[in-house]
Parts: sequence; structure tokens; C-alpha cells
Amino acid sequence: MEFDGLEEMMPFDGKIFVTDCEGPITKNDIAFELCTEFIENGEKIFNILSQYDDILANVFKKDGYKSGDKLRLMLPFLKAYGATDTGLVEFSRNHLKLVAGADKTMRYVQEIMSPFMVSSSYEHYVSAVCDLVGFPFENAFCTKVSLDSVRMDSWETDSIKQMAQDIVKMPAIEVSRTARSVRDLPQDARRTVQRLDQMFWNEMTDMQSYALMVDTQTIGDEEKASSVVEVCKKMGVPLEDCIYVGDSATDARALHLVRKGGGLAISFNGSKQAVREAEIAVMSTNTIVTSMLAEAFYRTGRDAVLDLVDNWSVEGLRSSGLVHEYLLRELVRVFPGELPRVRRVSPAEINEIAEQSARFRKGLRGDAVGNPG
Repeated sequence: MEFDGLEEMMPFDGKIFVTDCEGPITKNDIAFELCTEFIENGEKIFNILSQYDDILANVFKKDGYKSGDKLRLMLPFLKAYGATDTGLVEFSRNHLKLVAGADKTMRYVQEIMSPFMVSSSYEHYVSAVCDLVGFPFENAFCTKVSLDSVRMDSWETDSIKQMAQDIVKMPAIEVSRTARSVRDLPQDARRTVQRLDQMFWNEMTDMQSYALMVDTQTIGDEEKASSVVEVCKKMGVPLEDCIYVGDSATDARALHLVRKGGGLAISFNGSKQAVREAEIAVMSTNTIVTSMLAEAFYRTGRDAVLDLVDNWSVEGLRSSGLVHEYLLRELVRVFPGELPRVRRVSPAEINEIAEQSARFRKGLRGDAVGNPG
């Protein structure tokens, strides 16, 4: 998969730092927040579309559909309710919520490694994040879309809004993981899915706004993994010299790729899918831990970082000689009592670590935003 801008890059003799945006850097769930801001009854619509997204991607495994494509499904509704590209940028800038220390971490890693960001989020939001933390937007891979590129007539606006009202009346979609088709669903869920199928794959196909769904490629799990491969190839760096920080299901494939390639895969307050594919699980309210692990990786590589995690304490960090004294002082200042939890992930402890990560995730980002995904 090709990404804009990489053709200009020169081979880099060093290590690469790659991170997701929402979770490791910010507390937002910007898709949820945009829905609630711009769409009438947006919270209910977002929840139904999220359930539908999960069913199509993970239960029915619909051809050409992947987890996270709800970002495409949202677009006609955002457009119908008056959202514009400028409006998305302004909302993103005004509602950014950084994880504590993230601005310092993103500036710090740029001093020691070549940095990249991969995100499923719309480019409007990612550009706002990059501006705030001083990160080069040209090194960020995200979901590109232009709401202003499509003209929506009044009849279409009314039709989309009527669909939104229909969605609000739909019951939640509760589905067993053993379901493989509409016939396997409870009656209420079956009606909801059938109506959504009719909306998205029949009624909308003759509308101008359908182009927003067709032309938008969300950056999902496959694209995140492909971006890592492409970056390493263009920069002339092997996977073993790559560190990846992620927190969600869409990071799982990239985490797996980096771990199997000998690099360092880190879950930051991650979902179970992310924890399962990571080698290190961080549970923290501050990204100072990311800075420390990145520096240790830059200096020595993966194995020494794993040893560092096995001896996770102020004394162990100081005696290792792998972490700058400034970062140690900052760690103690931010966490004057108990240090944040950093654990090596083992198969026997995945469930326990995932539960701990989920608690940190919800505590940091809230119940509505922090649900695994």
C-alpha cells in the first residue's frame, strides 16, 4: 500500500517510532464526539452504527468491509446535518484532550528517532493533533475525506435525516458471536440489520453523498500494518528497529507485525486485542513511560527494554543506565508514590493484564469513550 509523501523520504540510519493517535496521545473518541456535536440524536446513531460495524466486520465478515468503516457510514449523516471540513477542523481543535505528557513525549521522540503516526481518525482531527504537539503532519497516516467535495440537494438532505430518525428508533443490536448470517440473529436485531442494509447498500447508492462512502478509505488494521511495512521499506530500516505504540483492535495487526519482526510492540492502556499482540503493556495516566521506553529502545533495542520492564522500579531504571536522568526525575515528580504499571505480556497473564488495561482506559478516557475497540 502506498502512502502520500513517503516517496520524498531518504533512507534513515536509525530507529523508527510509530504510534496510534487516539489512546496513546489523546483521550478523544473523535468519531463519537463529532456525531454527538453535529447530528441530531448523534449518540444513539453512533452506538447503532458501531454495533452494525462490529457485525459486518467481525461476525458476517462482509466482503470489502472492515472494522472501523463506521467512519464511512457516518459521512452522509454528518453532511446532511451541516458539517463542513472547516467545521470538523475547528471542532477538533477546540475539543482536543491530550493524555498528560503527550506533547512532551511527541517532541522528545522526534529528537531521537524518525517518528510516524497512524490513525483511523479523519485527517481534520489528526492535523489538529499534529499542530498542537508539534508533530509533522506529513508523517501522519489517517482517513482522508472532504465533506465539501460533495453537493447535497435538499431532497437528499431530507432523505438522510429521515434515515437518521429511523436509526434512532431502532433497538440495540445484541448478537451472539456464533452468528454468521442475518438468520442467526434475534428478531429485533434482524430487523435492525436488514433496515441498515437497505439504507446503506440500496437506498444511498443513487445519492450524491454515497460518493463520500465509496471514495473514503479508512485506515484500519490492515492499513496500519501496511503503513509500518511501507515506512520501514522507504526509510531503509528493518522491523527490528521499529517501535509501535497502540491501544485498540485496529492496532493489533501492526503490533503483531512489529513483535514478530523483532521490534518492540507496546500496548498503551490497550484493549484485549491490543494486549494480546503486544510484548509490553503500559497502564498509565501519563506518557512519560512511552518516552522512557522509546529512549531505552533507541539506545539498545528490544531485549534490553524487556529486561528493563522486568526490573521496573526507580532503582532498576537508574541502574540500567538506559534512561536519561531528566526522565527519571520527571517520572518521580509525576508519580511521587507508586509507579505506573508496566508489564511484559505473557500468554498466561493476557486476560489479567487486559482487565487492568481496560480499567485504566476507562478511568482515563471515560466509559463511553474508553470501551475497547
